[in-house]
Amino acid sequence: MVQVCLNGSRGAADGAVIPLSPEALAEEAARAVAAGATDVHVHPKTPCGRDTLSPRVVAATLEAIRARVAVPVGVTTGAWAEPDPAARLARVHGWTVLPDHASVNWHEPGAEELAAALLERGVGVEAGIWSGTDGATRFTRSPLAPKVLRVLAEITDPDPDTAPRTARALLSALAARHVVPDGPRILLHGENAATWPVLRLAAHLGLATRIGLEDTLTLPNGRRAASNAELVRASLTEYADAARAGR
Repeated sequence: MVQVCLNGSRGAADGAVIPLSPEALAEEAARAVAAGATDVHVHPKTPCGRDTLSPRVVAATLEAIRARVAVPVGVTTGAWAEPDPAARLARVHGWTVLPDHASVNWHEPGAEELAAALLERGVGVEAGIWSGTDGATRFTRSPLAPKVLRVLAEITDPDPDTAPRTARALLSALAARHVVPDGPRILLHGENAATWPVLRLAAHLGLATRIGLEDTLTLPNGRRAASNAELVRASLTEYADAARAGR
């Protein structure tokens, strides 16, 4: 599985290539899926380009993307989109159009309650477990751990030389607490300069991964990516090469 993360918290300052409107996100999703992505992760945006959990914006974004693709579509619930846990929960309860899944960062305040609300509404939960946080400890103690759709093992180490080692440490911490291999599926990914080394590690370990303008603006050769689709195509090549090398 290769999930495409279309925009993340990036905005207009990151260049015109970043999709912000529902229409632009739908176009990028269609091209990325045509390039080989099998799942979509998106950050719905206000007209001024800020992440939001607004029921109106979430509905418009999901409807636009689903009109163009037939794969699962998920959204963020990151605390930066709505810092107050109670308000974030109210936003999710107000959603009129539901995503197939939503990411919940387990180190953030109110994560348990938010995940429970999503599950109650029939929305799959991607448990965001960030390196450098206590997310793994909190998650593995949670009664909701067996119920989530997958674990997003997010490597926040920005150093491409040390990020794979950080990733292995996080995976080991999860495995030691019996989340892997008997627990939910793992999606391993890095960000910025560490994106490609961590993606290759995911391939070596046979794990799901993701790619897109949320995680990186550049291709493996250092050239700036023109689109999410270009990143997806590059990721499939890198993944296949790394998987073969790891056999």
